[in-house]
Amino acid sequence: MFSVLSYGRLVARAVLGGLSQTDPRAGGSGGGDYGLVTAGCGFGKDFRKGLLKKGACYGDDACFVARHRSADVLGVADGVGGWRDYGVDPSQFSGTLMRTCERLVKEGRFVPSNPIGILTTSYCELLQNKVPLLGNSTACIVVLDRTSHRLHTANLGDSGFLVVRGGEVVHRSDEQQHYFNTPFQLSIAPPEAEGVVLSDSPDAADSTSFDVQLGDIILTATDGLFDNMPDYMILQELKKLKNSNYESIQQTARSIAEQAHELAYDPNYMSPFAQFACDNGLNVRGGKPDDITVLLSIVAEYTD
Repeated sequence: MFSVLSYGRLVARAVLGGLSQTDPRAGGSGGGDYGLVTAGCGFGKDFRKGLLKKGACYGDDACFVARHRSADVLGVADGVGGWRDYGVDPSQFSGTLMRTCERLVKEGRFVPSNPIGILTTSYCELLQNKVPLLGNSTACIVVLDRTSHRLHTANLGDSGFLVVRGGEVVHRSDEQQHYFNTPFQLSIAPPEAEGVVLSDSPDAADSTSFDVQLGDIILTATDGLFDNMPDYMILQELKKLKNSNYESIQQTARSIAEQAHELAYDPNYMSPFAQFACDNGLNVRGGKPDDITVLLSIVAEYTD
C-alpha cells in the first residue's frame, strides 16, 4: 500500500522517554560521536498505492540519505509539476539534484557546517550537464556533524524539517514563499524562457546551525506533509515512537505519511494549506493532493 525506505547499518543507542534503547545490530564503542537512524516513507500524488520510483522518488519528490566519516546527511526535494504540461518529467530535476547531493557526500566533497555548499555544488553540476535537464525544485538539506553534535541545515522553499525533543518542537525550518503557493526554487529553463521562469540561487536558502541531543527526533519532509498535517497531528504520531530500532522508526514514518495521504483527499478537512489559502483571500477547503515524502530520524550514539 505504501513504500518504505530504511537507511543505515550501524548505530544505535538513543534515549527516548528517559529509557536507553539499543539496536541489537549495533556494535563497538560509540566514542562520543552521534549518528542518525533514519527511515523514510512516501506517496506519489498520482500513485495512490505509494509506488517508489527508481532513485528514491515519490512522484515528483526525491530524497536521499548518505553517510560519510564526518557526518550523516539527508535531503528532500519537490519537483515542480507544471513542467509536465511541456512534456518534461518534473521528477528528473529533483531526482538528479538529490542523487548528485548524495554522491558529493559519499565522495567527501562537502563541509558539514556548510549544507548550502552541497546544494550549490550539486546545482552547478546540473547546470553544466551535457544533456539538457529542465525543471524546478525546492530542496532541504540536513547535516549532522558527528563529532560536534551540531545539526546544520539549508532550506530553499517550502519543504522543511522539525526537531522534536520531549514531545515539543524545539527547532523548525522557515518556509520561503515569493507569494502564495509559489515557493523559492532552483530551476533550469530553456534559453528562450530564462528570466520568465522563476529561479532562486542556492545562496537564498535559509541556513541554521544548532546543537542536538541524544533522542532528538528529526522529521524532514516535502510540503505534501506540512500542507496536510499541522504540527499537533505530527506530534501525536511521534508519541508512538518509543525506541530507536529501525522497525519502530519505519512504522512511525509510515503512519505519518499514510495519515497525510488520507487527509490530502478529504474534501471536508480544513488543511494547513486550505487555511493558508483562506488567509490569502481564497475560498479553499479540503486537503491538498500532493506527493508526500517523509524522512524520520533519531539522534543516537554512533558506532562503526
